[in-house]
Amino acid sequence: MATFLYKLGRLAFRRRHFAALIWVALLTLAGVGAASAPVAGSSSFSIPGTEAQKAFDLLENRFPGMSADGATARVVFKAPAGEKMADKDNKATVKNAVKVLGTGSEVTSVTDPFTTHAVSKDGSIAYASVKYEVSGMELKDASKDALKAAAQDARHSGLTVEVGGDALQATPETGSSEVIGIAIAAVVLVITFGSLIAAGLPLLTALVGVGIGVSTITALASVLDLGSTTSTLAMMIGLAVGIDYALFIVSRYRAELAEGREREEAAGRAVGTAGSAVVFAGLTVVIALVGLSVVNIPMLTKMGVAAAGTVAIAVLIALTMIPALLGYAGRRVQPAGQKSRLLGGGRAAKKAGKPNMGTRWASFVVRRPLAVLLLGVVGLGAAAVPAASLQLGLPDDGSQPTSTTQRRAYDLLSDGFGPGFNGPLMVVVDAKASDAPKTAFSTVRDEIKDLKGVVSVSPAVPNKAGDTAMITVIPDSKPSSVTTEDLVHTIRGAGGGIKAETDATVLVTGSTAMNIDFSQKLNDALIPYLALVVGLAFLLLIVVFRSILVPLKAALGFLLSVMAALGAVVAVFQWGWLSSLMGVEETGPIMSMMPIFMVGVVFGLAMDYEVFLVTRMREAYVHGEKPGQAIVTGFKHGARVVTAAAVIMIAVFSGFIGSSESMIKMIGFGLAIAVFFDAFVVRMALVPAVLALLGKRAWWLPKWLDRALPNVDVEGEGLRALDEKPREGKHDRDLAGV
Repeated sequence: MATFLYKLGRLAFRRRHFAALIWVALLTLAGVGAASAPVAGSSSFSIPGTEAQKAFDLLENRFPGMSADGATARVVFKAPAGEKMADKDNKATVKNAVKVLGTGSEVTSVTDPFTTHAVSKDGSIAYASVKYEVSGMELKDASKDALKAAAQDARHSGLTVEVGGDALQATPETGSSEVIGIAIAAVVLVITFGSLIAAGLPLLTALVGVGIGVSTITALASVLDLGSTTSTLAMMIGLAVGIDYALFIVSRYRAELAEGREREEAAGRAVGTAGSAVVFAGLTVVIALVGLSVVNIPMLTKMGVAAAGTVAIAVLIALTMIPALLGYAGRRVQPAGQKSRLLGGGRAAKKAGKPNMGTRWASFVVRRPLAVLLLGVVGLGAAAVPAASLQLGLPDDGSQPTSTTQRRAYDLLSDGFGPGFNGPLMVVVDAKASDAPKTAFSTVRDEIKDLKGVVSVSPAVPNKAGDTAMITVIPDSKPSSVTTEDLVHTIRGAGGGIKAETDATVLVTGSTAMNIDFSQKLNDALIPYLALVVGLAFLLLIVVFRSILVPLKAALGFLLSVMAALGAVVAVFQWGWLSSLMGVEETGPIMSMMPIFMVGVVFGLAMDYEVFLVTRMREAYVHGEKPGQAIVTGFKHGARVVTAAAVIMIAVFSGFIGSSESMIKMIGFGLAIAVFFDAFVVRMALVPAVLALLGKRAWWLPKWLDRALPNVDVEGEGLRALDEKPREGKHDRDLAGV
């Protein structure tokens, strides 16, 4: 591995025009494809194998043309204090609004609240339902403006009017904080390298990689049904790993220059050593992201595969474009230890003989490993305590800020019709095998009407064939409550007896039931997913480190950091701690996909630092140093880079906390805090402490397994033979002056 990558690095350095041209051409091609592709909308949401999805598919088949995936809006009207919606003027205002709403070009139907009895018992609140032929993300601006205008006109008459539903759904915005995150990354790079040129290389290559990845996703969004969230997450992860991978290689390149090597040789050595760590670190991220497909939720699979593709591009760019750009930079990228005068080169030179911070910290940990280990574990354990009260769910209008019209409409409907009205259950009765379908429909309705927790049950609405019917059930509890979930399970449980009696199949669907099934499927998949991802990565790390205990320690440390991160997410987004600082206007359940997505992404990212830091230790140990000294050597060369990489990654992820999309905001915060815990507590404290306690046993591997494993040579052992050969110095010196 190291020898192959060494040759690749030298080739890219020598043929830099060709290497740079390839990546520029790919970026241009992807950009043209993105520019000519239709705008991405919301990806279709399906949960194969669940009852809610089976019912939804049955509705699509038995009720053709109902546009089940079309956008909906609920225009909610409230009369002024002391008045009723049935009063002459108020009624006229509502009917006029309904008439105006029905003239929209994309509107398929509008209901009159006085015809459909959609008026609250006290007569103060009413609502009209608007159905569109396209989804909320595909809805034209003209249709959204017409909806807003109709509501505003009704307000002029003195009514309170709010609009709920997904018709006003907007594309998520990340805000200016994303740019601030990149700016912080740039500052950290300048401080780390002491050179604007060296600092600019990781940023440039990361932006090129993200540009190719996101543009490709945008170009294929319509064909592959990729939602706008997919490209945002790919950008988030691609930026972070792209900067980090380039940082690792540029840092090693400067270290090789400091040892007196010519520039082409230094580029080859950097790619052969640090590049090997980048390849295996990238592989763990890709495994974790692609592994999300085991959950068998198409939306999650697409998000994982798209982000994994962006990570793969980041790895390839780090291995080929970075050495090419180093060739262009020439002497403007200085050896390690040499700072530019602007950044205080004189002071740096005076301190050159002193141990750096990484060396001093590692020496302290090696002297007191048990104390550091206990303190770190206790600290992470305390941070993980809130995770014990984790509540999962999916966001609805009730989780939006109170400043939005969707949230105000949600609250009005809850006040007028009860909390369960915002989450009706759709019961589908398939009576195709029944001899008396109408009797089956009545039986189902009567059974449900008598269940505890049911406010109302609508009459059965059959299809044209008369073999399938829809029944709407209104619970007495809000959609995200445990009581509503219990009611769904109760109805499904009663379906077995109904089938035995009438030969009719009862299925429960609707947004509330879909959310329940979604959460359950994610919970069921978490353990198999952990086993698959951690298992594959464990085997990969055994090959990299040629050790059993080091990969085991890496996996256990990851579990500590991810639990602590989940605890922090619960504390902020569920309990409300520091919520105003994070821009969280409304607390509530943690999104169902958050734990499994965090496990996947954080595991991959955590292994970046594990691979880069511990391969340096392994390299020193293989080359003859004692275990304790190898730890110090690894920190001497790697701590500064890992610290910079972690700060950059935290800054990039934190930039997405400013997103208007609650899922992006939560994931951005979760990944940022997880990287903080994993990099600064687990990798920088617990890892050296455990390795110091284990000593030589940390690098133990059974002889039979050592013979069976392939030798990937991440430490660059094969490159040591090159030191025996005379260098072609003249050619290298000629290139160095370019």
